[in-house]
Amino acid sequence: MGRGSEAWNDMATFIVAFAVALLMGAVVIAATGSSPWDAYRAALRAAAGSGYRFLNTLCNTTVLIMTGMACSVAFNSGIQNIGAEGQLYLGAFAAAMAGLIRGIPAFVHVPLTLAVAACAGAVWALMPGILRASRGTNEVVVTLMMNYIAVLLCSYFVNYPFRNAAATWPETAMIEASARLPYLHPLSRFNGSFFVALACVVMIVFINRRTRTGYEWRMVGLNERACTVAGIVPGKVMLQAMIVSGAIAGLAGGAEVIGVRHRFMDAFSPGYGMTGVLIALVARNNPVSVALVAFIFSLVKTGAGGMELVADVPAELSEILLTLIVFMLAAQRSLRGTLRAARTQQHAGR
Repeated sequence: MGRGSEAWNDMATFIVAFAVALLMGAVVIAATGSSPWDAYRAALRAAAGSGYRFLNTLCNTTVLIMTGMACSVAFNSGIQNIGAEGQLYLGAFAAAMAGLIRGIPAFVHVPLTLAVAACAGAVWALMPGILRASRGTNEVVVTLMMNYIAVLLCSYFVNYPFRNAAATWPETAMIEASARLPYLHPLSRFNGSFFVALACVVMIVFINRRTRTGYEWRMVGLNERACTVAGIVPGKVMLQAMIVSGAIAGLAGGAEVIGVRHRFMDAFSPGYGMTGVLIALVARNNPVSVALVAFIFSLVKTGAGGMELVADVPAELSEILLTLIVFMLAAQRSLRGTLRAARTQQHAGR
């Protein structure tokens, strides 16, 4: 089976899982006494009912694309980076600090701020990558623990030494205008960071399909031991992928600061990093699928507010829908694997 047909099969599987999740969600909505039709219509209207609402949904998609891409790069290379949340936080804080530097022209300040954010994320990913590559340490445990350290460290910084005394909520001062990406619609928060996210997708697609680095990432991800026959050093490849993964997660935080919030705020992330893990798993580490799945996740989460406001359906239903999508995908893929194994065994018996 070719790569193209496999991607189409994955997309068809996702569409079926999404449709089944919507049907199951409709049952839950009906059980609460509300109209599923009114609820879903309100959700769609809130997420894409007008130009500026659709642009806001794309704005919310931006950070999910980048955290999903960060996780997919690592997962595709056989190293499990569950630390995108911490890398996102440090990238955002580093961007806020770089954005406070005065006297830099915008055409230098914006790239500089994003580069600092990417470097912060990469540095935070470096330690678990080194431990995994050199000592075989479980990177899932290390990256999870480092998430807490990063979030609490940034919280300390923004509550004490770098807090804006004039603000009621713990946050830094507003970054310089030269470091900001302007909003591209007067009624929307949509900004140029969305195109940064798309550039990340294009870059990873190119690396995966056209470069030796991408080939080595895939080979190590498929079979860490067997790839040594081809002269590939798994530890080196994993460390390289981990650094790229951390850089993209840090870039996501930086893009959120310079494109949306224009400052670092305590507890600004509702779990973007962990959502990125889910997106990468659902998309099976395919960069294009990551972007599409991130858009669907954003559509559901943005529409949840409309459901609650118009149809009196709790916004938490969006989390139920996303969980059902993941559950249905897992069930379908498990069933497909079981059927494939049964067919293989049947052919072998002949």
